[in-house]
Amino acid sequence: MNTDNPLPVTLGAGVVKRPTRLADGRELIYFDDADTTLGAERSVDARTLDPRPTTATMRQDVLTGDWITVASNRQNRAFLPPAHLDPLAPQTPTNPSEIPSRYDVAVFENKSPSFGPALDIATGDAPAAIDPPRDDDDLEHLGLGRTRTSVGRCEVVCFSPEHEGSFGTLSRTRARTVIEAWADRTAALSALPGIRQVFPFENRGQEIGVTLPHPHGQIYAYPYVTPRTQRLLDTVARTSPDLFQRILEFEASGPRVVLRGEHWTAFVPFAARWPTEVHVLPHRHVADLAETTDAERDELAPFYLRLLRGIDALYDTPTPYIAAWHQAPVGRARDSVRLNLQITSPRRAADKLKYLAGSEAAMGAWIGDITPEAQADRLRAALDTVPEVTA
Repeated sequence: MNTDNPLPVTLGAGVVKRPTRLADGRELIYFDDADTTLGAERSVDARTLDPRPTTATMRQDVLTGDWITVASNRQNRAFLPPAHLDPLAPQTPTNPSEIPSRYDVAVFENKSPSFGPALDIATGDAPAAIDPPRDDDDLEHLGLGRTRTSVGRCEVVCFSPEHEGSFGTLSRTRARTVIEAWADRTAALSALPGIRQVFPFENRGQEIGVTLPHPHGQIYAYPYVTPRTQRLLDTVARTSPDLFQRILEFEASGPRVVLRGEHWTAFVPFAARWPTEVHVLPHRHVADLAETTDAERDELAPFYLRLLRGIDALYDTPTPYIAAWHQAPVGRARDSVRLNLQITSPRRAADKLKYLAGSEAAMGAWIGDITPEAQADRLRAALDTVPEVTA
């Protein structure tokens, strides 16, 4: 067990970062609120844990060039556990969870990762028998039966020690701490060998497939540029490197803006796929969350909270969604791909969901159920019922 803890570091907005290790060597990082009531000491993880799983393998689909990860260790992950066995709650004598101490925000390496570990924790070397992608040419080459090791990293971001909730239920201070953690982890993961893209996201609701009600999100650090981003890079090449600024100006002058601040604008996109779909763009070009300023992060906390609460106000029960932070690839297209948040929900009515059937799932040919303009009207009306976030 590694108990060698680096010194704490003070980040933006007074957030304090406290790195440590879990019993099997996985990294655990506490992020303390600026106004935390917690002390500096953290309990040691005294569990006896099995060795970490071997790094998963990815296989190339020669029809599309996509890389598909096969991570069989994920079959055994927790599924809707009761509150007293919540694996993301602070450890108790009867709950040997993943986090030893009480915390504000905690980030740790996933025990059942889809990618990684990229490096051996003890030595800093690549794990034995690893066969990572060589370079972009290696990833893009097409061939039958091609495999590579899924080097990378999967982290869990716990927004709160409470058993239930989501980002939208956080306080303004706590939301600011999570944003600081996202930015810190984006920078750290981008610096790992073999990482080509970093993706923070939150899944909310059993309708999305969430298996833990605990308020949390995840961060994936991929060994390749994802198919969605590859298509975006192609679009930028076919249009212009200022595409995102043009999109922002186009939407800002139209009927689909639902929330606007000094640094951020939220809008229903012109060609929305999902019944509820909202995009958020920063007003200046930044490639990822690590490049945002303190002022931008300070505004984002209440802005994002109000937006999510407005989406919840569309119906009488909480809205299932995926909140996806799309960031520029590592070391590529940094001047043209702008950080953007995309929130999507399959909910098309109080008691109805949009299911991806033949046209969408098989052919990628989407058919909308409601006009983006009508949905923007509904969302603005819902936001009118949500007060400004001050605490």
